[in-house]
Amino acid sequence: MSDYAKDVLVDADWLQEHLNDESVRVVEVDENPALYAEAHIPGAIGFDWREDLQDPVRRDFLGPEAFGELFGSHGVSNDHTIVLYGDRNNWFAAYTYWYLKYYGHDKVLLLNGPREKWISDGRPTSAELPSYDPVSFTAQPGDQAIRAYRDEVLASIDTSTKLVDVRSPAEFAGEIISPQGYEQEGAQRGGHIPGAASIPWVQAVREDGTFKSADELRDLYAGKGVLNGDDIIAYCRIGERSAHTWFVLHELLGRDEVKNYDGSWTEWGNMVGVPVEKGA
Repeated sequence: MSDYAKDVLVDADWLQEHLNDESVRVVEVDENPALYAEAHIPGAIGFDWREDLQDPVRRDFLGPEAFGELFGSHGVSNDHTIVLYGDRNNWFAAYTYWYLKYYGHDKVLLLNGPREKWISDGRPTSAELPSYDPVSFTAQPGDQAIRAYRDEVLASIDTSTKLVDVRSPAEFAGEIISPQGYEQEGAQRGGHIPGAASIPWVQAVREDGTFKSADELRDLYAGKGVLNGDDIIAYCRIGERSAHTWFVLHELLGRDEVKNYDGSWTEWGNMVGVPVEKGA
């Protein structure tokens, strides 16, 4: 996978060969956490993105101490290489990748292809829960260079910063506020941030969930003018799909000045007084 800017993807063959490698910890993070109990890659640790990875009250990150405790208590240390995967073409796996990078853990990789591909290819699975001895995991101070906040997003409108809306075209146009099945998590208003380019996250992957080539990805984002600016901010509804796009732009294409606005539309669409556009 040398055509990408960074060596951050592993293929299924590599992962299957390293399932018993004590220096590697495999972590599954699904949009539907119930899938992990049904079948997962042998030895994989399962995290619930809502219950484990977010503050239960603030809809925000865990603090660094709680984040370190979560990983350490599951047998993941700073010395481990973490390989992430999940359902929905790795939505929350990519989110967790970005989250780990935010807290300074650089030894992290993403499986090129989701759990659905692993299973459909007939690779080994297990329903057994792994047991690892607790270890120490220290989270570094958050890397603000890869995370955008609402005030920064507001200030970026009508500047050279490129905003990328990675939601579906219907969400971008304001025809729906949230995807079907997520209505209870919607915002008060539909639409998009003025000036944002609509590039749905799914356009970055093939039918089997693996990433398109570097040349195809460059053409995709350059065609919408995203690669013309110095700074790029990606957003979606709650930050997981935009983390997937952040991974593509920052890690696969090597664009340094890329941030994920994880507040995304559930924050922007509920704020009073911020500008909103509707229509394609």
